[in-house]
Amino acid sequence: MTGPSRTRFFLAGIIQGSLRGLGVFDQSYRHRIKAVLRGFDPDCELVCPVEEHPESVRYTDGQARETFLANVERAKQCDAVIVYLPEASMGSSIEMWEAHRCGVPVLTVSPLDSNWVVRILSDHVFPDLGGFESFVSSGGLSRLLPGKPR
Repeated sequence: MTGPSRTRFFLAGIIQGSLRGLGVFDQSYRHRIKAVLRGFDPDCELVCPVEEHPESVRYTDGQARETFLANVERAKQCDAVIVYLPEASMGSSIEMWEAHRCGVPVLTVSPLDSNWVVRILSDHVFPDLGGFESFVSSGGLSRLLPGKPR
């Protein structure tokens, strides 16, 4: 008899947002989210596009297209998508849409709680990372993903 399967999380979130040029937003939020998710399931698989493609802002159009489309597909195949949106992100909104369409739970950390995309595509919206941490530590993720660790 086997135990619960390994939980797969897709970490979506702002990378370039509306910045011009090759700049990116501070990505340290990803470390905190990863720590919370590893607390839920130490063996979880964390799909992190920034970790896998740290130089993606310098990709050619062909490389960027291939990488983006592959990431959207991967988001649809995960157990949940965790999204960090301190402000709007076109790429994250597409990942949210596709995950939502496939029935994958979308958990969004964002102060943009009146934004239509955030409101209608998210299963849960948290105003900050502390709210997300509280949700996970109080068993919210376990209730959302029955049969997964914890």
